Amino acid sequence: MKLEKLVGDRFKERPADCQVDSHALMIRGGYMKNVANGIYSSYMPLRRITRKIEQIIREEMDAIDGQEVQFPVVMPASLWQESGRYDSIGKELLRFTDRNGAQMVLGMTHEEAAVQLVREYGQSYAKYPFMIYQIQTKFRDEARPRAGLIRVREFTMKDAYSFHTSQEDLEQYYDKCHKAYERIYARAGIPEVVSVKSDSGMMGGNVSHEFMLLTPIGEDSIVICNECDYRANMEAAENIVENETEAMQELTKVATPGMHTIEQVCEFLHVDAKKSMKAVVYQKNSDDKYILIFVRGDLEINETKLTNYLGCDVHPAVITEESGIQAGFIGPVNQNADCIVLFDRSLKGTTNLVCGANEVDYHYTGLNMEREFPDAEYVDLAKVVEGGICPCCGKKSLTISRGIEVGNIFQLGTKYTKTMNMTYVDKDGTSKNPIMGCYGIGVGRMAASICEAHHDDYGPIWPMSIAPWQVHICAMNLDKEGVREVADTLYENLQNAGVEVIYDDRSVSAGNKFSDADLLGVPVRVVVSPRNLKESVVEVSTRDKSLMEKVPVENAEQYVKDLVEKMKKECNLVK
Repeated sequence: MKLEKLVGDRFKERPADCQVDSHALMIRGGYMKNVANGIYSSYMPLRRITRKIEQIIREEMDAIDGQEVQFPVVMPASLWQESGRYDSIGKELLRFTDRNGAQMVLGMTHEEAAVQLVREYGQSYAKYPFMIYQIQTKFRDEARPRAGLIRVREFTMKDAYSFHTSQEDLEQYYDKCHKAYERIYARAGIPEVVSVKSDSGMMGGNVSHEFMLLTPIGEDSIVICNECDYRANMEAAENIVENETEAMQELTKVATPGMHTIEQVCEFLHVDAKKSMKAVVYQKNSDDKYILIFVRGDLEINETKLTNYLGCDVHPAVITEESGIQAGFIGPVNQNADCIVLFDRSLKGTTNLVCGANEVDYHYTGLNMEREFPDAEYVDLAKVVEGGICPCCGKKSLTISRGIEVGNIFQLGTKYTKTMNMTYVDKDGTSKNPIMGCYGIGVGRMAASICEAHHDDYGPIWPMSIAPWQVHICAMNLDKEGVREVADTLYENLQNAGVEVIYDDRSVSAGNKFSDADLLGVPVRVVVSPRNLKESVVEVSTRDKSLMEKVPVENAEQYVKDLVEKMKKECNLVK
């Protein structure tokens, strides 16, 4: 490929609307162009990168007996009505009516389509297990697209669906797919990706993991134990606390004039927030029923845990006079409001707490949970905090990092096969619902994440396995003796040898050539210049600056080929 023919401009200035480096570099480098909010077109360099990512994914899915299929982008609403998700999913699912008046949806995920494809096929136990997968365009009407390809509305995704006749068989395959994902990320140049226990969300199922690339620009909070292998998304991380026991005090009402927040009350009464009880109020989206949650005063509520426990969506409450809830002074003692009352697990065994008295300008001191509420049931609803107790090893060793989700896997169970009436006849003649697993990777997000993990101030540093080209030839001062001849010959010979080469033979300054080369991020760079040719050498370097060698012209072709092969092996491309 001649660089002068490459469609797409490269420029120096960072676009003002780019918040993260990968977005800015991929716009500056001529990888993509914005079409609409959260929707992009890809130029050739990005398309070459994503095709290589897709090929790695295909190879690893095929290696675990996956069969590639393709589902439609547009589906009838009736499929989603069968599963129950047509009404349960919010505005992220784009619904429309076709010219014949039929209700349709744009696919944001394809569980329903997968079941519809194989439910007639899978009517006998003898057909199981099997896995189907696709690499397909999807559309999710994301409310807040951000960070370029990291959170978009239209995206390309690999999603796979496995079908099993036993939970044990699903678990074995789930582990096999987990290992395949680890190989995918290693081959794509990001072996540092970690898997974390996650919340299944709208996908359903009981067990799920997300694969996270740890980076400060990530929008997910990841809880990691420094003493053992425990890792979990903040939404799924179990919160464990220790509470000090003290000699019980009497429950006493005290005046707290004008003290509406837990911070104000604790400062006024000279107590630590850990010795207080905070009230947080939500309402159900479905009927606006109030949900009153009591939690230790130094902790925050995890809304995902709350919605999972309730089985419905909620929103922060709008407290009215008619509600019977006294905002700023809410407590559990003599609480008579018409609401659902929940106690977070952080309150179990607590003594001598400060809490609201359900009366303006008054709080209680000396509240003892076991004495005042002996029948209380406790639910884990709080967020984990830095330095918290690990639920695996029991040490106070939890840290919180940021991460980008680059893949996820779910044990779906029979959530979809039951609702969509997919059955098979087992060995004993009984009719059963197959058990499903689901496995997804966002291709564009993965490309952007790799760029985020591997770049410098000048451009991306693409791993050899997914780089748009393997070698970038920069020819300087082509009018000088020997330069074009050497560069042209090297370009032709490398291409004939199967090496992917981008060749810059433009009549522009060296600064422009090197700037464009940095933005394209090709792993191996060969500079042919009059100065080098005086010594009968060319300069070979790597984009990550780990190597820079002057190689005799007659040896240059073989040296570059050997270097490419070495770098491919490092990415585990050559078995």
